[in-house]
Amino acid sequence: MVHNINEVIPDTFTVEDAVEAIGFGKFQWKLSILTGLSWMADAMEMMILSIISPQLHCEWMLPSWKVAMLTSVVFIGMMFSSTLWGNISDKYGRKVGLTMCMMWVLYYGFLSAFSPAYGWVMVLRGLVGFGIGGAPQSVTLYSEFLPRKSRATCVMLIEIFWAIGAVFEVLLAIWIMPTMGWRWLLGLSTAPLVVFVTFCFWLPESPRFDVLSGNMENAMKTLRLIAADNGKTMPLGKLIANKQEERGRIRDLLTPQYRRTTLLLWFIWFANAFSYYGLVLLTTELFQAGDACGVITKGAKTEPKCNLECKYLTLDDYKDLLWTTLAEFPGLFLTLFVIDRIGRKKSMAMCFLMFSVCILPLYACVGRVALTVFIFIARAFITGGFQVAYVYTPEVYPTATRALGIGTCSGMARGGALLTPFVSQVLLKKSVYLTLSVYCILCLLATGASMLLPIETTGLGLQESSRITAGQEEMKTGQMSNGSEASPTHTSYGSSYNS
Repeated sequence: MVHNINEVIPDTFTVEDAVEAIGFGKFQWKLSILTGLSWMADAMEMMILSIISPQLHCEWMLPSWKVAMLTSVVFIGMMFSSTLWGNISDKYGRKVGLTMCMMWVLYYGFLSAFSPAYGWVMVLRGLVGFGIGGAPQSVTLYSEFLPRKSRATCVMLIEIFWAIGAVFEVLLAIWIMPTMGWRWLLGLSTAPLVVFVTFCFWLPESPRFDVLSGNMENAMKTLRLIAADNGKTMPLGKLIANKQEERGRIRDLLTPQYRRTTLLLWFIWFANAFSYYGLVLLTTELFQAGDACGVITKGAKTEPKCNLECKYLTLDDYKDLLWTTLAEFPGLFLTLFVIDRIGRKKSMAMCFLMFSVCILPLYACVGRVALTVFIFIARAFITGGFQVAYVYTPEVYPTATRALGIGTCSGMARGGALLTPFVSQVLLKKSVYLTLSVYCILCLLATGASMLLPIETTGLGLQESSRITAGQEEMKTGQMSNGSEASPTHTSYGSSYNS
């Protein structure tokens, strides 16, 4: 008896097939909120730095380099821990890595509110940074539950929690700082972490990780849970796995297959964080000055010289900081609109280029209103670029090294964030022109790096393995040439692109 080929029921399926069949639904909405809380907490811990730095600068009469170190020590902790958290997530599970780092941040974040002196703030905030280094693993976990068509949109939308966290921190500062002080601000800023830790028992382990680890039963249990939550049916047949690979090895990121991609992504993440956090810190510094610069002329035009001194942030400063922080939202929505239309690479390049364009007017001595407008637009674009990087990176690495790939990229980003205070808070007082030039040139280089990435991941499924078959290579080539989306296969696209 001959059956129509369309009626043949497959006897096996992969996690990728199951995720595509189950689709996006109630389960992913709940996961969005829970993982989003970790992003919200991360954003709040970052925004704290630009708020308490001027306060401690005046309260403890700190020199500018010590003020910069308050910020840098957080990023030192993040830089050294990002790869560690990636290793933990690849070897022991996404849920384990994310839960451990969030508990760490909650504990030391709350303790830092009781710091009696500068040294204690340095140590405790450094430990907070060590924990925050694992926050990007929430994207690793979240992306592995998303069907192909929804992935870019969903990862971008979860970044809204970052924007909410940043705005919430400024509003909290407006309420807390004038009356209760920075210690209460640090303590209350851990609220999202309390909620996350309370509900983290519900957080499921990624079925992709379970399959890679050989825990097929756990993977099936999780997939059935997702299907029941979404009101969908599981694919028929038996769950199978690709050939298992070693997990959590940095050298796998630097094989000829991935070397070019990894090195370019490391630079892109470095430039993104350097520029993003630099702009956040520049915002409070320039707002305290009242305009972009104080021009000194004695017969001939000379370079502007910043007129910055010890000043507490005023209500007007907080309001302007709030306005520029709100730029996170249009940045996200703009990127969300273009990311699937022009692709990940062009979206990143566009954001870097427009950031540089928005920096150029600051070379002139613009007033406070114009300063706010240009910083608003620049922050919108650099925020969007950051989020595209978070979409692209988990798509380009296989399951065995996905968490480590994000971890090492995050570590490079923290390296950029570590260095940027010495430009935005120290070099700024020496030369406005040189400071702005550093950010402008770096982002122009990142524009080129984005376009040089060897593969466009738009429309491709998450890789389960770094191995590739001839059929998969054909599918990948077809997708890249005509933009069409192939149907799910037993393994996702491979990675034999040129490096």
